[in-house]
Amino acid sequence: MRLAVISDIHGNLAALEAVLADIKARGVDRTVNLGDCVTSPLWPKETFEALQSLSLPTVRGNHDRWIEEFPDDKLSPAGLFARSALTAEQRRALHSLPSQIRLDDGILACHGTPDDDTTCLLEEALEDGRFVPARRDVLTARLSSAPTARVVLCGHSHRQAAVQGPGDRLVLNPGSVGCPVFADIPFAANLEHRSPHARYAILTKRTRGWQVELLALEYDWEAASAQALANGRPEWAEAMLSGHVK
Repeated sequence: MRLAVISDIHGNLAALEAVLADIKARGVDRTVNLGDCVTSPLWPKETFEALQSLSLPTVRGNHDRWIEEFPDDKLSPAGLFARSALTAEQRRALHSLPSQIRLDDGILACHGTPDDDTTCLLEEALEDGRFVPARRDVLTARLSSAPTARVVLCGHSHRQAAVQGPGDRLVLNPGSVGCPVFADIPFAANLEHRSPHARYAILTKRTRGWQVELLALEYDWEAASAQALANGRPEWAEAMLSGHVK
């Protein structure tokens, strides 16, 4: 079996289309989406409609939940933009997505950790907002609620990684399809340099386990940047072009 893993699209339709075309060209058997589908000042409604037409197994991300639950004054500007772009029915559909999905071969898909969509599974946050790899005891504790999972798929941090965790479990973060850095967070300018590529991963079942491919694709990030600028968000335009915020 070959499984494509996508996450954190954040309304970037141009990046999603590039990733879907690459997935099709590689002939994978199935695709799973780990959430945070639309929140951005890019193409939230168009991205929702594209995903709806595909009917992929999809986990609810924290932004998919917040867009329905939070009052306006608790949402980020990107969240407000996405909320206004979507219909009430579309917002409810995002909120009704499951918090985790169990697939064949002992695969568990979640957004953050198996228990919490706002905590990164593979990273710990420093006071200035930067991430460092999670200590072994921290990762073990975060995986304790999923003792039978042989593979855990997670997103949320937007950082690609494949880790052999406790109990020889594979933990995979495919990176972000459409948002190298979420430009609304106050510490975005403190983060390390990244790149504007559209990222995803492919898992291939082998005799002795799983082969992991971490992919970073070129796409028309100038178009994504122009869309952010047209919607009055120059910091998002910079993030789309460079992978970081000045």
